[in-house]
Amino acid sequence: MKKSRSLLSMFMVLVLLVTLNPAFGQAKKPTKASDLVAVDKDGMVSTSHPLASQIGVDVLKKGGNAMDAAIAVQFALNVVEPMMSGIGGGGFMMVYEAETGETTIVNSRERAPAGVDPEMFLTDRGSIIPFQERVRHGNSVGVPGTLKGLEKAHELWGTVPFKQLVTPAFQLAQNGFSVDRQLALQIENNKEKLALTAASDVYLPKGEPLVEGDWLIQRDLAKTLRLIRSHGSKVFYNGEIGEALAETVQEFGGSMTIDDLRDYNVTIDEPVWGEYKGYTVASMPPPSSGGVFLLQMLKMLDTFELEQYERRTTEVYHLLAEAMHLAYADRGAYAGDPEFVEVPMVGLLHSDYIAERSSLIDINKVNEDPQPGDPWKYESGSANYEVIEQLDEKDIGETTHFTVADRWGNLVSYTTTIEQVFGSGIMVPGYGLMLNNELTDFDARPGGANEVQPNKRPLSSMTPTIVFENGKPLMSVGSPGGPTIITSVLQVILNVINYEMGLEEAIKEPRIYTNNLTSYRFEEGIPIEVLDSLKTMGHKFGSNAELIGNVQSIYFDYDNDEFHGVADARRDGASIGFTHKGKGRGH
Repeated sequence: MKKSRSLLSMFMVLVLLVTLNPAFGQAKKPTKASDLVAVDKDGMVSTSHPLASQIGVDVLKKGGNAMDAAIAVQFALNVVEPMMSGIGGGGFMMVYEAETGETTIVNSRERAPAGVDPEMFLTDRGSIIPFQERVRHGNSVGVPGTLKGLEKAHELWGTVPFKQLVTPAFQLAQNGFSVDRQLALQIENNKEKLALTAASDVYLPKGEPLVEGDWLIQRDLAKTLRLIRSHGSKVFYNGEIGEALAETVQEFGGSMTIDDLRDYNVTIDEPVWGEYKGYTVASMPPPSSGGVFLLQMLKMLDTFELEQYERRTTEVYHLLAEAMHLAYADRGAYAGDPEFVEVPMVGLLHSDYIAERSSLIDINKVNEDPQPGDPWKYESGSANYEVIEQLDEKDIGETTHFTVADRWGNLVSYTTTIEQVFGSGIMVPGYGLMLNNELTDFDARPGGANEVQPNKRPLSSMTPTIVFENGKPLMSVGSPGGPTIITSVLQVILNVINYEMGLEEAIKEPRIYTNNLTSYRFEEGIPIEVLDSLKTMGHKFGSNAELIGNVQSIYFDYDNDEFHGVADARRDGASIGFTHKGKGRGH
C-alpha cells in the first residue's frame, strides 16, 4: 500500500481534505439495497450492510486505498450493525500489500484484565456457571482491541487522515439511519439482555424494541466517535472513555481497570500458510484456531479426492463431518494464545500426522469416538498444559466479516466481533458503546491450553483468509458464526477449488457444521434423502435447517482485469464496486 501512498499527489491531498465537510460520507444506499454481487475494475467492498459498503466505496472513489476504506467501514459497522462488532470488541485483520507482495496480520484480539481468576467461571462448588450468566457478567468483558488495531493499521498503510475516516460513522450516529430487518430482529431476540443495561435507552425506547423502519439516532455513540476523531485512541485507552468503560465493567462485577486499557497492545503477526491443490492459503494463526484447523481439514479431505463425488451427496457431507470432528477434537485440546502456551503448529499440519488422522475416517461409517491425536510426536517441544475435557455447552456467537480491494491490488480481509449478539449486553452509559463478552471464549474449567489468565487472549475461530494462485491473490474469504466460521470458510474454498463453482454459487451452496457427535447444523437445500442417509449412518442431524455463517468475499479476475464481489444472502449485505470511466484497474 506504500505505492498508493506515493501516488497521492498534493492535489489529491487537497481534494481529500474536503472530506472534513459534513457532507462527506452521507451514506447512500446502492441502487438496489439487495445487490449482493458486483463486478468492477477500480475497487470493491463487500460487507454485511449496504450503508457500510457504500461508505467504503466512497473512500476508494476519493483516492483512498483499501486500508482507508476498511477503517471507515469498521467505524460505520459499529453504528449500523452494533450487535455484531465495534470498538468495544476486537478482531483479526489480514492485509495484502500489492507493492511488496507481503501478507500481514493486525491482531487486535481482546485480552483478559490483570484481575481475572482462572476459576472465575466456576461456582463455589466447582460446577460451571451457566453460559448466559457468564455472558451478562462483567467478568465476560475483555479489554477491547479494535480501535488500537485500526490506529496501528492506519499507521502502517493508511493514506487518508484518520479523523476523516471516522467522520462518516459519526454522521450516521448523529443523524441516524433506518433500522433494517437484521438489527430489528436481533433487538427483539435480545431485548431481555439489553433491558438490563444502558442499552435499553437506545434499543428499547419507552420499553419497546425498535422495529424495522424506525429511525435510530445514537447521540452517545456519536459523542464517542467525535472524541476519537479529535483525540485518537488515547481518549479510549487512557482518557474519559476508558475511565467510564472500566467503571461500567466493575459495576457489573468485573475487574477491569483503566490500567488494563492503558496496557493493552496489538500484535503484528505472520499468517499460517498452507498448500492445497496448487493454491497457497494464508489464514489466521493462534490465538485464532481458524487457520490451523482450516488447513488441517483441507489436507485431510484432500486424501479422499472429494471432487470424485457430486457436491450434494451423502459421501461429501459424511467426509466433511468426519474431518470436522477430528479437527475440532484437536482444537479443543491444543489451541490457545501462543504468548502463554505451546501450540503444536508444525505437528498439527505435518503430513504424517495428517495421514494418521485421515486414516481414522471411513467412507462407510461414523467414527463414534473422535479424540484428539498426538501432534507432539512431530514437534520438538512439549505441552505446558493438560488436555481438559470441558463439557461446556456454549451458544454459538456472531460477528461480522468484510473485505476491501483497491485499484492498486491491495486487499484487506477483516473479521471483527463482540462475540455474542450485542456482546455482554453491557453498554457504557453516556458513550453508547456495546461491550464484548469475549472472555467466555476461554475454557470455563481451568488447566487446559485455553484457561483464563491475566493479559491472555481467548481462543477464537475467526478465519479471515486469502487464497493465492501463482503468488497473486485469487480470493478473500471470511465469515461470522463463532466456531462455525472455520467450516463456512472451508466449504466455500472447496466449492471454488474442488467443484469449480463461481464465487456467488460457492457462497450460496448449503453448508453443514458439526464439532462433535452431539452438535450438528445444516442448511436448507441439502436433499432430504441425503440427510436421512447420514442419520442412518449415525450422524445426528436434526429436523430443522438453520443458517450457518455469512461469507463476504472478493475474487480477482485477472483475465478481465476485474474484481468480483459477493455478499452472502444470509444477511442483507452488499457488494459495491466502481470503475473510473475510460480507465481500468491500475491506472
